[in-house]
Amino acid sequence: MNCVNCLKEVQMNRILTVALFAATILLITAPLPSAAAMQLLSPAFKDRGTIPNLYARPAAGGHNISIPLKWTGAPDGTKSFALSIVDHHPVAGNWVHWMVINIPPDATSLPEGASGKNIPPGALEIRNSFGNAGYGGPQPPKGTGPHAYVITIYALKDTRLDLKPNATLADFQHAIEGKVIDEASTTGFFEQ
Repeated sequence: MNCVNCLKEVQMNRILTVALFAATILLITAPLPSAAAMQLLSPAFKDRGTIPNLYARPAAGGHNISIPLKWTGAPDGTKSFALSIVDHHPVAGNWVHWMVINIPPDATSLPEGASGKNIPPGALEIRNSFGNAGYGGPQPPKGTGPHAYVITIYALKDTRLDLKPNATLADFQHAIEGKVIDEASTTGFFEQ
């Protein structure tokens, strides 16, 4: 009986030794985490916070001033950026509030009120769902609850996207397909 217990103990020790060895190998050969993942933020509100009225359209009590944005951690090989702000609420149906393409690779921000005035050289503002080129702030229908405005910056491996100023969200998505190295998003909420 003692020998049977001894044999089981030896087998268990071998299994534990092999498992420990395998875990050690995995730790040694695992790639190190990347320096910093790409991040996007707005100094105007926290992620998943409320977008201040200033950035809403006049009919929603605002001044339609484009939201300030900052991004960090763009990966090596980024040749340009593209930006979108889309309201995915079921009532809104992927309403485009802002699309900007061909943002230079050295850009790390868009200041408050950049739309139409202070866009980086070479960048192009695409028509929004309101029918205007540039930024169109939140203006959700009254009584539809909070709408989530998803702001996404895309780091692209191409210098230039060839889109017309009246391109749709589908055109934008097709144009960046296969060209995105990394992306980062932040979301702001607004309701009337």
